[in-house]
Amino acid sequence: MLYKISTDVVARSPHSVRGYLLLMRLDRPTGYILYLLPGLWAAVLASGRRPDVLAVVVLAVAAVLVRGAACAVNDVIDKDIDARVARTVSRPVASGAISVGNALLFAAAQGVVALLVLSVANVETALVAAASYPLIVAYPFMKRLFVWPTAFLALVMSMYVLIGWTAATGSFDYPPEAYVLYASGAFWTLIHDAVYSHQDKEYDRKIGVRSSALFFGTATKAWLTVFMLLSVGGVLWAGSRTSLGWALHLLAVVAGGFLSWLLVRVDLDDPKSCWNTFVANTYFGWLILAAVLAGQFA
Repeated sequence: MLYKISTDVVARSPHSVRGYLLLMRLDRPTGYILYLLPGLWAAVLASGRRPDVLAVVVLAVAAVLVRGAACAVNDVIDKDIDARVARTVSRPVASGAISVGNALLFAAAQGVVALLVLSVANVETALVAAASYPLIVAYPFMKRLFVWPTAFLALVMSMYVLIGWTAATGSFDYPPEAYVLYASGAFWTLIHDAVYSHQDKEYDRKIGVRSSALFFGTATKAWLTVFMLLSVGGVLWAGSRTSLGWALHLLAVVAGGFLSWLLVRVDLDDPKSCWNTFVANTYFGWLILAAVLAGQFA
């Protein structure tokens, strides 16, 4: 449903606007959901109750803007690479539909508006988000400098855990469970991005771009199983540090079983299977959110 709404909005938008909506990946909502959900886990866990509706709305809107800004920056830095890969050759900057200057201005505007939106929750939340911006800008360069760039991406995306925690508490004083939940989000990112990277591994090999697919090779599934255990284990440990009940643990285990099933069935040599599994990872995130919410009542 969300995917259809997003694609319809982009398709029906004026031509002068459509390129910018594509630049921020509004037609690909999976990325927004994967970025947002760990922040919502944290907001619920930190509050110890159902989070404030305003905080949820603020986190959701800001997630779209921050991720949109990140995509614009990424496309500027990767424009020459994108132009050589079939899946990305039509991206607005790579195709020349949007200039580098306009893309950077658009990224900056989204970043600033996101901070203003987050400040509605509290100023501390906006400051944490602002601290993540240098990491967002640095990530595209990791594909050129670091043999395992997804490890850096995991650190970047999981910052939304701390943003969500701060939105709920208004404090920089994070307890151990906040950092463990941050690690859980990071391990989940290692999983879904590794699956995603297998779509382009042949292009990456030819071009010389580094990725998880090339780094793990035939051992990918074994490593992702380890990351799954660490991610779910972190959620269980963080939940045990709170007053949330048994339902959190039950649903978190169910989520782990679902993610295990995804990893067993994905064909890492089939781009379509990789894409479908990448999208299906959002269900794991929703299950963890449901676990945290259910834990308040049982």
